[in-house]
Amino acid sequence: MFLIYQLLLTLIILFSPIIILIRIFKGKEDISRFREKFCFFSRKKNSGKLLWFHGSSVGELMSILPVLNKYDKENSFNQILVTSSTLSSSKILQKYNFKKVIHQFFPIDHIFFSNFFLNYWKPDTAIFLESEIWPSIYRSLDRRNIPLILLNARVSKKTFKRWMKLKKFSLRVFNQISIAHPQNKETIRYLKKLGVRNIDYIGNLKFFEDKKIVSKKFDKRIKNKFKKYKTCIAASTHPSEEIFAAQTHILLKKKNKNLITIIIPRHVHRVHEINNELEKLNLKTAYHSANVKNLNNVDIYIVDTFGESRKFYKIATTVFLGGSLIDRGGQNPIEPARYGAKILHGPNVDNFKDVYAFLKSLKVSKKINNPIQFANEVIFKKKMKKVKKIQKLGNLIFKNTLNKLGKTINYETKKTQILGQ
Repeated sequence: MFLIYQLLLTLIILFSPIIILIRIFKGKEDISRFREKFCFFSRKKNSGKLLWFHGSSVGELMSILPVLNKYDKENSFNQILVTSSTLSSSKILQKYNFKKVIHQFFPIDHIFFSNFFLNYWKPDTAIFLESEIWPSIYRSLDRRNIPLILLNARVSKKTFKRWMKLKKFSLRVFNQISIAHPQNKETIRYLKKLGVRNIDYIGNLKFFEDKKIVSKKFDKRIKNKFKKYKTCIAASTHPSEEIFAAQTHILLKKKNKNLITIIIPRHVHRVHEINNELEKLNLKTAYHSANVKNLNNVDIYIVDTFGESRKFYKIATTVFLGGSLIDRGGQNPIEPARYGAKILHGPNVDNFKDVYAFLKSLKVSKKINNPIQFANEVIFKKKMKKVKKIQKLGNLIFKNTLNKLGKTINYETKKTQILGQ
């Protein structure tokens, strides 16, 4: 099966120039940095020990900012390499003043690139986030005795079924994980069946937010811009969910003339497509990047820039989380909940069952199925009473994460040194 996997990747590589051109045209690739995916690196490795983190997209990288901050200030590693796959995630680290942290795009998971990547960077420890399972890089790490930690691990029922269709192959891949720290109890069951040897449950790291890195203050420009309006937010939306939010806006507008619905799409490159759909409903729109000062005639405010969600969550009273009306499994509701927003979602939230169960127990989340239900559940005042419980859980999870991660790195490093002797 591994050979078939390599052959399929080889075919993709042969057609990659066309694929890359299309992705650049759609705004999904960095024209100056896409070569990093083919191991043409734009940054250099420093001498000394290197810690490597890999997460697919924005959410994963945001969740480890406090961990990066901790290791950036310590002397245990000389350099911290962070890789990701998406254009939006590559921009996240630019906003933080880390000294040791550098970013590169994750290479194509062909065995040739995996070996080239590891021969160049020579990480002492690799930490992969959530659902990032890559057979070639896993095999290369295993053969070099480089410890592989799966942090904040998440395996959904759908993903588990896919892996089990290729059981022998899957068992070999998952057996190469040194230790996994799952974010929920469902993942524990799946990881055991997939052959992970060491599993240590911590909880969902995304419940924590480091106040030293992320300011709790409002963005004054955002706060002042919307202070005289009632707002409702639809975040991490996918196709069809923007229309769902727009239909809700039309219903709410009948009783709330000063209402503005803020849409934060999951993929920023879709903003023009979204705008065209909204204009067909005779709704007036404004882009965040346009910096429109007068919003009196605006119905829908479209956030068309990367990494801005938190600024809007801070002023949010009600947030609908996308990826939940379609068969996507939902998007993470923790961040807006931390700021006291009421959370609304569709029926498909398998990706975050434990999180939604916790929020439901606090009575801050609600399932909706149609625009009428959406409109009926919208509130225009924050629910701050439950925030401390969310923060308390987050602090506990983060403390345990740092403690166990430190022990795991030390243990695996010593074991690797012994095996290398």
